[in-house]
Order: sequence, then structure tokens, then C-alpha cells
Amino acid sequence: MQPVKIADGVYDVGVKDWNIRDFHGYSTDLGTTYNAFLIVDEKITLVDTVKKEFADQLLSNIAAVVDPKKIDYVISNHTEMDHSGSLARVMHRIGEDKPLFCSKMGAKNLSSHFTQKWNYRPVENGEVLSLGKRSATFLETRMLHWPDSMFTYLNEDKILFSSDAFGQHFAGQERFDDETGDAIMGHAKKYFANILMLYGAKILKLIEQVKEMGLEFNMICPDHGIFWRQDPGKIIEAYARWSQQTPQKKAVVIFDTMWHSTQQMAESIVDGLEQAGVPARPFHLRSFHRSEIMTEVLDAGAIIVGSPTLNNGLFPTVADFLTYMKGLKPKNKIGAAFGSYGWSGESVRLVTEQLEAMKFDSIEPGLKIQYVPDPESIETCVAFGKRIGKALIEKL
Repeated sequence: MQPVKIADGVYDVGVKDWNIRDFHGYSTDLGTTYNAFLIVDEKITLVDTVKKEFADQLLSNIAAVVDPKKIDYVISNHTEMDHSGSLARVMHRIGEDKPLFCSKMGAKNLSSHFTQKWNYRPVENGEVLSLGKRSATFLETRMLHWPDSMFTYLNEDKILFSSDAFGQHFAGQERFDDETGDAIMGHAKKYFANILMLYGAKILKLIEQVKEMGLEFNMICPDHGIFWRQDPGKIIEAYARWSQQTPQKKAVVIFDTMWHSTQQMAESIVDGLEQAGVPARPFHLRSFHRSEIMTEVLDAGAIIVGSPTLNNGLFPTVADFLTYMKGLKPKNKIGAAFGSYGWSGESVRLVTEQLEAMKFDSIEPGLKIQYVPDPESIETCVAFGKRIGKALIEKL
């Protein structure tokens, strides 16, 4: 990956990680990028770095534009290691005494990560840094998605360096939204659903703050994926919509199965939902990655989870998914549980308790069927799905 000029005097010097397939439990089938930006002005400035393993490539990309030793300032928008892992190499190369701008929490986190005594310059929310002909404004975005997170806005160019917001885990030949088309929105939705969903209220507040400040955007440059230059407002509008978590007329039936009995139940429940007029889809937990399923959960109005009983408890993949989903705090959902069992049948109760802990609306007691569903049991599952579908339509 060679540096690319994205605006006059502004370069993408980041790297592509073509081979990564898992990012903190999130499937990255198309890899990802670690974006970093070089601003060439009276004060040459580097915005963010990359994962430690790619430090040499980052420095090579910078050297293709300017001698790295000529960098005057470094800005760290986020201290997570995929964006600060190569910071030690960079600072050693450019000079340990160069000013390193970050949020107050960023200075605390970086000094905990690294032993070097760098020239930290913690900034205030709204503080402006002169780079020469340009100036950069720092916007604190605490808990989007770490306590140290902030944005950097290049005022004259109207470019927002948005750290981990508005990104996607996507590595391709394309650099910009006008090159990918609408296909990139699915990657952006998956990124939001699996990383930022739980911060929806904070995102809505930030969007309002930006509107009040009257900021305009010619380009939004996240630290992962492509850059938004054709229509930056599109991704902002999508974030506002996703953050509201408004339920849609849509259901997802998530399950695992031992001897296909719970699977038969799942497919019959889907039939019932569709007969009630609610689009639905079954997701077998060993056929779909949890992060793909969470993308569908984001705007679904009903979440129905099924598990067989194993050793008086939940099937392991179901327990894994419920833990993952609970951490992302989906809202405004109808929830229901189902499952087959042989002896004791605790799984349905345990799933129900987990859904109630997530504050899902429970409009149906859990449905459990012993051993293999017979034709009468299948009809019971279909009726179960119909009732859930009807309840969802009435709720919307």
C-alpha cells in the first residue's frame, strides 16, 4: 500500500491488513486497514499510527512523502493498539521530544501502555492547534468507543479524522465511497452493530453537538476502511438512524441444535412469523459468525433464541452468543426463548432470564419440546411464531 494524496497536502499513509480474519471476536473476512494521515504544512503532522507489526510499512509510506524526521507533531486520536502500536517506533524515528497531542485520558492511557517519557500535550475539547496555513480542532468523543477517544477536524479542508467512528473492517483496492458504491454500507452497518451499538445515546448527542457547531464535511476519514468524500452526510445519517435502534418489522431466530430437534423448532417458528407477515430468518450459530448475526439484530424487532439443554444448562454456542449480545446492549426488542430437551429442560428458562436481563419485552413464555417434535409440536411452534409476529406488528 503506497501513500495516496486525498487532498492538497493531505496523505493517507496507512496500511492494509489483508489477512486478518478475526478482530476481538468480530469476523473480518475482507481484512481491514489501519489508516494514518500525514498533513504537510508549516508544521508537518502525523494523525494516528498503525498496528505494531506494520510499523516499517508506515514509516516507508511516510518517507515516500517526506523524511519522517521532518514531522513536527503527532496526534493520537485513540490509544487502542491497532492505532498506537507502532507509536514507539515512530517517535524513536522522528524524535522522542516531538509534541504528542492527545486527549487527557489519552495521555494517561499512552503513558500506561508505553514506558517512554514522551512530550505529551493533552488537549481540551474544542482546542485549536495551528499547523501553519491550516488549523486542527480537537473534539472529545469519550466512550466512542474508549474513554480516550477524540476526533481531529482539519478546519480549512473540512476533513474529519474520525478515529474508530464511521469505519468499516474492509480492505480493498478502493479508497473512497464513490469507488465502492452502496456495497460499503453493509460493512459500515456490521461495524456499528458490533462495536458502537451500545454507545447510541452518546453518538446522537455528538451528532447534535456537531450540528450546533456548524461543522461541514468535505471528507470523513476513519481509521478503518474507506473514506467518505462523495456523500459524508450519508454515513452520519446512517449512524443517527442506527443509534436510535428503531425496531423494524423483522425477526431473527438464533439457535443451535444437537440432533436437529431445536433446528426443526426454529424453522417452524420462522414459518409462523412469515405467516404473520413478519420477514424472518433462522441463524444456526455454527453456520453464521456471531458478528454477522449481530448485524441483523441491530434493526430487528424480535429476537427469538433457541437452545437444547446440555448438562442442565445452555448449549455452549448459545451461551457465547448471549454473552456477546448482552455486552452490545441492543434495545427495543421483543424476546422469546425455545428449545428441545431430553431430560430436564433448563435451557429455555436460562435463555429467558438472559433476554429479560437485556430488558427485551417478553410477550410469550418460553417454548420447550421434549425429544423430537411431532407434527402437533411443529404446529405449536408455528403458532408460537405467529403470536410473536402479531405482537411485533402491534408494537410498531
